[in-house]
Amino acid sequence: MPGHKFHNRVAVITGAGRGLGREYALLLASKGARIVVNDPGSAIKGDGVDAGPAEAVVQEIRAAGGEAVACLESVATPEGGAAIIQAALDAFGRIDILIHNAGNVRYGSLEEIPHEDFKAVVDVHLMGAFNVVRAAFPIMAEAGYGRVVLTSSIGGLYGTNNVVNYGVSKAGIIGLNNVVAIEGAPKGILSNIILPGAVTRMAEGLDTSMYPPMGADLVAPVVGWLAHESCTVTGEMFVSMAGRVARALIAETEGVYRPSWSIDDVANEIDAIRDTDRLWLLPSVSGYMDHLQRSFEMASKG
Repeated sequence: MPGHKFHNRVAVITGAGRGLGREYALLLASKGARIVVNDPGSAIKGDGVDAGPAEAVVQEIRAAGGEAVACLESVATPEGGAAIIQAALDAFGRIDILIHNAGNVRYGSLEEIPHEDFKAVVDVHLMGAFNVVRAAFPIMAEAGYGRVVLTSSIGGLYGTNNVVNYGVSKAGIIGLNNVVAIEGAPKGILSNIILPGAVTRMAEGLDTSMYPPMGADLVAPVVGWLAHESCTVTGEMFVSMAGRVARALIAETEGVYRPSWSIDDVANEIDAIRDTDRLWLLPSVSGYMDHLQRSFEMASKG
């Protein structure tokens, strides 16, 4: 589909006042989408409210001939999530696309992080994703169409130091995406994950002097395709970092079947258990049942 237009589509983009979210909003708007620019304009830790960032993006879109409205509600509460989706219905009468990009940063090691800082990040990244998905999903289901793009991170896949709150949140989003994809499949709703790498405000405090070019503009086209009606996949994860685009996978080794196990048996078989020569790559929409079926088949043949 040359051009990949979004005419008559309405997109809600959280965290759209700056960085990656802003780039997503400008790209989709340039292709004809009507945009709800959601961003309370908080500081990097999630404190405070400033209408400036969201309003600036709205004005930029309108100056280019597009349609957009600002929404300052926070994703961190169920009420805020519902209000964000309602803003799309009030302004444009529908919602076709939901991109959850909102985030905050509060550093702290596992030994030292205050519970408040842990919860504050989980509330925005993970619970925020649930809050907006929960509000948007029934509307998309009734319409028989929807595109959901959730933001995880390589920090959710692999973990990293000093941000346990972030790692937990981004790992949890993988589970949420799987369920949205499964329950959305019969309703015309596709859901996928972007794992972006870009130097934005979220990178404050990090030494990025040796990084290659990592602008948000390199990530936005991947999100644009995932949000488009021509997207052909669901329940998947896509890395976009420094110009590299790749699919990230969760896989199982084929493993070993025995009718009974002891600790010694596990120790003796551990190399075969961990052998990655034969992998099971199971799609999220059928992976649960595929896993059971294959496991039971191994048991029956044993």
